[in-house]
Amino acid sequence: MAEICTPSDTRHVVLDTCFGTGDAFLHQWQAATRPLHYLAFLAQPISADELLRRHADWPELAGQAHALRAAWPDHVAGFHRLLFDEGRVSLTLMIGTLAGCLSQCVAHVDAFRIDMLAATTMARRLAQLAASQSTLRLSAACPVDALERAGFVFTSALQATYQPRRSSGKTVATGERHAIVLGAGLAGAAICERLAVRGWRVTLLERHAAPAQEASGNLAGIVMPVLSQDDNLASRLSRAAYLFALRRWSGLAQPRFEGERCGVLQLARDADHAAAQARIDRRWNYPASYARWLDSAEATALLGSAAPDGGWLFAQGGWAHPAGVCRAMLAACGTQLTVRYQQAATCLQRVDDAWQVRDADGVLLAQAPTVIFANGNGATRFAQLADLPLQSVRGQVTHVSAPAASAPSLVVCREGYLTPPVQGWRCAGATYDQDVEAGLRWSSQHENLQRVQAMLPGIWPDAFDFPLAGRVGFRCVAPDRLPLVGALPVTAGACRAERLRDVPRWPGLHGLLGYASRGLIWAPLAAELLAAQLNSEPLPLESDLVDALDPARFRLKSLRQSSR
Repeated sequence: MAEICTPSDTRHVVLDTCFGTGDAFLHQWQAATRPLHYLAFLAQPISADELLRRHADWPELAGQAHALRAAWPDHVAGFHRLLFDEGRVSLTLMIGTLAGCLSQCVAHVDAFRIDMLAATTMARRLAQLAASQSTLRLSAACPVDALERAGFVFTSALQATYQPRRSSGKTVATGERHAIVLGAGLAGAAICERLAVRGWRVTLLERHAAPAQEASGNLAGIVMPVLSQDDNLASRLSRAAYLFALRRWSGLAQPRFEGERCGVLQLARDADHAAAQARIDRRWNYPASYARWLDSAEATALLGSAAPDGGWLFAQGGWAHPAGVCRAMLAACGTQLTVRYQQAATCLQRVDDAWQVRDADGVLLAQAPTVIFANGNGATRFAQLADLPLQSVRGQVTHVSAPAASAPSLVVCREGYLTPPVQGWRCAGATYDQDVEAGLRWSSQHENLQRVQAMLPGIWPDAFDFPLAGRVGFRCVAPDRLPLVGALPVTAGACRAERLRDVPRWPGLHGLLGYASRGLIWAPLAAELLAAQLNSEPLPLESDLVDALDPARFRLKSLRQSSR
């Protein structure tokens, strides 16, 4: 069980624009007596091996240096949150331009370590991030006029203290740290673990007799990112979520879950699609460990069968057994978590400063100041959430008996996908149906097998004469195909709102919803984001990506349209 951060463990937040090879971070980590969050701008690429070589002369830091090397991310743009010492130490690496990273950072900083570029060009932004009486240290002597105008008072040539002209400071989470989580799928299990390690008491209510019985109940989920020519919001979010998920799944303690980093090969649909993907490859030049474009010859050699248009290889990707992941996350919560199965919550009632969760007979199931909806399509059955624009989409996965000599040993996908053997089956899928039939049906079976046959010609007999086997689940999908993460909006009544922060929210109600078919990669990062919001910690994502996940985005759009 992880060491628990108690409410008195106020996290110390450092922002460093001259991270280099992480020397200052490693020393602060070693000396930390309370939870440490370190925000670091990474100006130049550096390999994990180089990190270790640079720290070889400091044997007292060997443990931290090896842990940092093991967690070191691919050098791709965005924020990368790394967790150490069971979450008591977190490092958020910011990769991009200095101005872009700092403008997207959401934090209250206690101590700055900055270089000349930040001191002379970003002084105002540093002041916006500073908590009252935060300290600042320059890496070298430089002009400080801009910093002084922003409110930093220098006590020596290299050190200053922030003294705001008006009230400022770190917002500390207060009140009872007890949350009710509805739903024991990937979304619910992940937030239970992220809150428990922060010292929260969590009550998990699940209407089934075991975790992962609905959308998270498939034999295998695919772990891979999404790429695009313009590196749009969806691509940036999927990249951050994919890389964070890989680190979280590697870091989970026993019990381990079934899964394999066997690689994912995403084949191009045709020659035009391949040409577009090759342009993405040339424009972004991703590290091969993250995403590597394979031409036809390379893809054919890897696949062992014809791949005339090539494809993307995600070498770190693969598959995992979602129910096993859920069980591992719940086990990591220890005594902070109370799980109550076969509890069908149907309504909420606000009493004083707490929410009471009740069943259809009015029986009180649990009470707490905070309720987190992680129950997919079941969320909109509650009156407070009835108007959220979530859709239930049927997905049938086909199970085919695993022995197939010609089948590949990695995940292959195009319009459909095929996994390596999982518990004796290969999984093919999945349909995207606009109906509510819960049982398996032959038409969906045929559709799945036909997609795999088109992707891997000759893999099945032409007759598709396989027993009807598989599973049906119902995805929870938002109109923009992105999750809903954060405080839930009040959707009734008239109001004026020009920004997300102006949209009224239900006190203490939060959502982790709309994961569609990507719950395995969304769940860890979304849970880390919500836990950071609830604890007033630095956020693990850029602010525009946080806004893209805000559950109030649809309400804001509606309000703007109605005011025209």
